[in-house]
Amino acid sequence: MNFRKGQRREDPEINLIPFIDVLLVILIFLMVSTTYSKFTELQITLPTADAQKATEKPFELNVTVDAKGNYTINQQPISFRDVAGLAQAMKNTAAQGGAAGQSPVVIVNADQFAMHQMVVNVMEAARVAGYEKLTFAAQTGAAK
Repeated sequence: MNFRKGQRREDPEINLIPFIDVLLVILIFLMVSTTYSKFTELQITLPTADAQKATEKPFELNVTVDAKGNYTINQQPISFRDVAGLAQAMKNTAAQGGAAGQSPVVIVNADQFAMHQMVVNVMEAARVAGYEKLTFAAQTGAAK
């Protein structure tokens, strides 16, 4: 037996580099082989109802505003002085149209180039006239 005095044994080293390489390969394999499902819409079943078509069509006031600042109510041109005058014109047209006792639906048909203030004037006039139902008309698709 050969015993050497004075030589120390080296501590064993654990080399982690091959271990890390194997883990990275496994991680890449899992990332590539996993399918990621995206649910972009919910699958729902809408409820059904049996409803009859409305027998009475509500009275409508079609207020049109063009790009030049002209107003019409039910295709009758009016001159705009102020909001109160526009409200009175709405009331007069509603009275002539036979909307006695019922509040008409005000439909705002505004040109895309009409100033925002013109549309606000129509909304304010409808409020002053006491008409609570107001909607905006739009066309489908892009106009070119």
